[in-house]
Amino acid sequence: MAPHRVLLRPRAVLPARGLGIRSPRFLSTAQSATPAGDSPNGPPKRKPLTKEQRDFLSSALRVNQTGELAATLIYTAQTPPIVNRHPNLRPLMSHMYAQEAAHLKTFNALLARHRVRPSALYPLWSVMATGLGWGTAMMGREAAMACTEAVETEIGDHYNGQIRTLLEIISGWEAEGYEVGEEFRELLGTLRRIRDEELEHLDHAVDNDARKAEPHWLLTGFIRLGCRGAIWVSEKV
Repeated sequence: MAPHRVLLRPRAVLPARGLGIRSPRFLSTAQSATPAGDSPNGPPKRKPLTKEQRDFLSSALRVNQTGELAATLIYTAQTPPIVNRHPNLRPLMSHMYAQEAAHLKTFNALLARHRVRPSALYPLWSVMATGLGWGTAMMGREAAMACTEAVETEIGDHYNGQIRTLLEIISGWEAEGYEVGEEFRELLGTLRRIRDEELEHLDHAVDNDARKAEPHWLLTGFIRLGCRGAIWVSEKV
């Protein structure tokens, strides 16, 4: 039995306004405990994000939400044919789907909170993800697992890039004597946790014969190229 679909469209996502990331707390995520010229008893000095940083965060949240939507749809399409042929994989497929659905819920909430629009090509990504999931499942268990291997390789690399950028921002603030706000650190922790769960899925795929798919190099190469293209487009559209 296929897992129930969860949040196939983001709920309560407000349209983008201006540069995105309009939450006051996101716009003032670093503060100095004792800024020069300010009274120690006065309000803390806030350092707003630059335009480049706001644009980066808007793009990151939009792409992440798109990617997690695609993952839930891939597993939704793969599960019935895979489980029908390999009932022993039901717990694994359900586990991976449940984690992806939780990731999607997290990014839906972040989009709504910070007034970031989802990708304008949302319907296209939905159709393509469903087709990819169904097509690889019909090719067999190894191909379905190779699909997971390819997707999670690209997603893991993408999350690592975002984490590196956030760490660079934090290092810059700390070098200037500013203290990083809790919300920013929470976002960093969320990205790390989700990245680790995505890489766990990659390990599960390899353990379940992803690399026995034929032709493995062509199938995974094609899917990884498609993922990179989807990420690039979603960052801008």
